[in-house]
Amino acid sequence: MSRKNKKKEINRVANEVITPETDTDKSKEQTEVSTPLTGAPTVTLNINGKKVEAKKGMTVLEAARSADIFIPTLCYHEELPNYGACRLCMVEITSGSRSRMVASCLYPVEEGLEIQTESEPVIKHRKVILELILSRWPWVDNKLLEKYGVQKTRFAENTNFCILCGLCVRYCTEIKKANVLGYIGRGTERQVVIYAEEAVKICPTCDNGEMGCRSVCPTGVISNEFAQTGPRFGKKIPLAYPARTYDENNVRDVLYMVGDWRMPWVQKSHTSKQ
Repeated sequence: MSRKNKKKEINRVANEVITPETDTDKSKEQTEVSTPLTGAPTVTLNINGKKVEAKKGMTVLEAARSADIFIPTLCYHEELPNYGACRLCMVEITSGSRSRMVASCLYPVEEGLEIQTESEPVIKHRKVILELILSRWPWVDNKLLEKYGVQKTRFAENTNFCILCGLCVRYCTEIKKANVLGYIGRGTERQVVIYAEEAVKICPTCDNGEMGCRSVCPTGVISNEFAQTGPRFGKKIPLAYPARTYDENNVRDVLYMVGDWRMPWVQKSHTSKQ
């Protein structure tokens, strides 16, 4: 896949995970029952006043999607185990007399469960999460920002495009079993990093040189710059690079330091460090 096509794929993934429901979705009859595939035990729950039949073992997010009910996500990916990192998919559930907020991508469906995906507490929560994301990624979908009334962020801007959704790390670790990506730091200082010594051996051949982790990233980040140089070990290459904005210059810098120019998506870019 060419770099241009890869960029289109990144944008497609971003649009898919944060595209709000349309007026057509809202106009559907609230009494309509959505039935999943037959052949498995089901439970009946209520989502926004709509009766939904879901497979036992499904999550609330999966049940809502089967009924065409919109819940925004960022860290969710069908190829990966559910993670619950971004907290954008939080919903309000009522079971008996108890009401609370849960991550819909993790919470299993239950018989008689009452779910609100757009209650006042949910909207307030998503607004804060979107402001946090906006402080790191300025290209959040405008429709989503308008839906939850976000015009600007109240938080200090750190526009490095990494929103710490963890998709790239999990893809590299759980799908590719490569362990090239990881984390350093905690809290607001946390960063996704690439371990250069492993990257030299693995990244040039990952998904035919396309680096599969990039296909799941909603913001288009690529790892770059030194996190630690490790001089006490006498290393000539750094131990890790923190993530930074994806652009041609960063691709050039990363590949220059990792020391391999075989990746096809940089062959039409710079061929030497300037």
